[in-house]
Amino acid sequence: MSAATPTRAPHSDLPTGHRPAESRVGAGLFDPGQLLRSLPDACRKLDPRVMVKSPVMFVVLVGSVLTTVFSFKDPGDWFGWTISAWLWLTVIFANLAEAVAEGRGKAQADTLRKAKTDTVARRLTGAGEERVAGTELRIGDRVVCEAGDIIPGDGDVVEGVASVDESAITGESAPVIRESGGDRSAVTGGTKVLSDRIVVKITTKPGETFIDRMISLVEGAARQKTPNEIALNILLASLTIVFLLAVATLPPLADYAGTHLTMVVLVALLVCLIPTTIGALLSAIGIAGMDRLVQRNVLAMSGRAVEAAGDVSTLLLDKTGTITLGNRQAAEFVPVAGTTEAEVADAAQLSSLADETPEGRSVVVLAKEKYGLRERHQGELAGAEWIAFTAQTRMSGVDVDGRRIRKGAAGSVVAWVVEQGGVVSGDAGALTDRISGAGGTPLLVAVEDADGARVLGVIHLKDVVKEGMRERFDELRRMGIRTVMITGDNPLTAKAIAEEAGVDDFLAEATPEDKMALIKREQAGGKLVAMTGDGTNDAPALAQADVGVAMNTGTSAAKEAGNMVDLDSDPTKLIEIVEIGKQLLITRGALTTFSIANDVAKYFAIIPALFAAVYPGLDRLNIMNLSSPDSAILSAVIFNALIIIALVPLALRGVRYRPMSADRMLRRNLGIYGIGGLIAPFIGIKIIDLLISLIPGIG
Repeated sequence: MSAATPTRAPHSDLPTGHRPAESRVGAGLFDPGQLLRSLPDACRKLDPRVMVKSPVMFVVLVGSVLTTVFSFKDPGDWFGWTISAWLWLTVIFANLAEAVAEGRGKAQADTLRKAKTDTVARRLTGAGEERVAGTELRIGDRVVCEAGDIIPGDGDVVEGVASVDESAITGESAPVIRESGGDRSAVTGGTKVLSDRIVVKITTKPGETFIDRMISLVEGAARQKTPNEIALNILLASLTIVFLLAVATLPPLADYAGTHLTMVVLVALLVCLIPTTIGALLSAIGIAGMDRLVQRNVLAMSGRAVEAAGDVSTLLLDKTGTITLGNRQAAEFVPVAGTTEAEVADAAQLSSLADETPEGRSVVVLAKEKYGLRERHQGELAGAEWIAFTAQTRMSGVDVDGRRIRKGAAGSVVAWVVEQGGVVSGDAGALTDRISGAGGTPLLVAVEDADGARVLGVIHLKDVVKEGMRERFDELRRMGIRTVMITGDNPLTAKAIAEEAGVDDFLAEATPEDKMALIKREQAGGKLVAMTGDGTNDAPALAQADVGVAMNTGTSAAKEAGNMVDLDSDPTKLIEIVEIGKQLLITRGALTTFSIANDVAKYFAIIPALFAAVYPGLDRLNIMNLSSPDSAILSAVIFNALIIIALVPLALRGVRYRPMSADRMLRRNLGIYGIGGLIAPFIGIKIIDLLISLIPGIG
């Protein structure tokens, strides 16, 4: 974020949970109704051109076709037809997992489409205004928007200030302020102006607006496979080829042993041995990861960004509005020798009544809460002459009851006291230096009365660290993530805030070049870097970072540079994004572990059943004591299909992430999903075998 952080939008500090419930589309977890709604999409995905993108499931599709063909050759073979039916169900269940994940995104996209309206724009020309359709606007056009108008396209405010309703995009009912200049000038097409008048410079072509991109992304149409996902796909394809070659060697072996393996049996064996479980759920896991971000009102421009968030090792966080509340607050009144705290508090409160800055308001509140002074108002003091705070004088005050009271920056107040013929005591300078050295901001309070002009004391202003930030940074440290605070403050102030908040390091007096240099240094050491930003001067660093989260309240340049956009404009959400990224990686690893362990267990179901009659010694491996070879194969195929559906909720919800070391996480995965993957098939296949054995003519 920029060093001079702008005033936040009225709702920017609200937590995610404060958004209207109906706006959080897709927040509900998996339910059976979603299966039924997604079933048509799952069937449409049987197109080989779609299936070939998943090598494992493409092999299952080819196997389903082959078993169906061979079943037609022997219509009376119930075993062939049953195996074919369950293989088709396996493919459909795999597609269903992806369709359900995509369906959750489509619900969000439908909500966004409601924000797209055919608007009429008031385009400025040399002769005045002309009314044109919003679709006719081009980059560089300037349009006028007044209260009640729908903003016709994405752009930047170049003139005026207005209150804008962005609830169609963010789900937040509170309006936000958009104004020319600064870091809060970007507006989005489809949002509504509630008050005042602004001139907007269009920055995107029709059909390429922010909402259009959001719709495409949340529907999954623009989702690209991540490097980790591609690598896992290659591994799964390699395992599939290995098992394909292994199964191809079985017919000669069976013929030599005096038995015969049909094509239906060979296909069933291959499908049960290849990693179909993770192959079926892999795409759904990636889509669900992006969906979890959408639920938190974060738009990821690519799946790669979500995955990178899980591997982030350095986190750059802006101080103002992220680590601190955003405005300096009065913390204490420190009197000089010969003056009491009560005198300083009384004078500070009076001199701040005309100061409408957040700092001035905090002085009034502190005097009331800590010193019991009743909050006074300007109208109560008859004949008072109020001096408002200005950037030129850097002071505020009041002339009342024969007294002249001033409060402001140390240099300005000292100059005023000297100008009135007074003398500044030595301890005033010492107090000022002490507060500055502690990272605070000193304001002097002075008075001129019958005793002359003098300094009464010092107001200590300090940045207030948000509650719970130290605990969150401790949690990030347990994740192995290094936190760096970025601020435009001087090193002394930055050091004090960094120590209080508990960050690992800080960068003071940061310029855009400094941020870029820091990110490149971290990346040169093999680390992935995440940062937030909202200003045009943040754009280079956002583009350089592996995870760049732009605030929706920021400029168009920042949103274009980042690979994520936080629609709530809450900088602390970067911590949640990292957790979601780690959850995505952990979910993928856990289900891969389960799938491979699952396949190992199926060996004990199928191989002994196939060859026990020829090689009686193999019967010792038939530890499940399955009733017959046909029942063993059919039970394994049915279990293989049903386990996919059983794991869909976990793939969509994600495995819960807990901060822990990599070796401990590996042990946890092996203990839960590895052992679970071994045990589940034994139990499931045995239960299915018992049920099958009850069917006359089969068992």
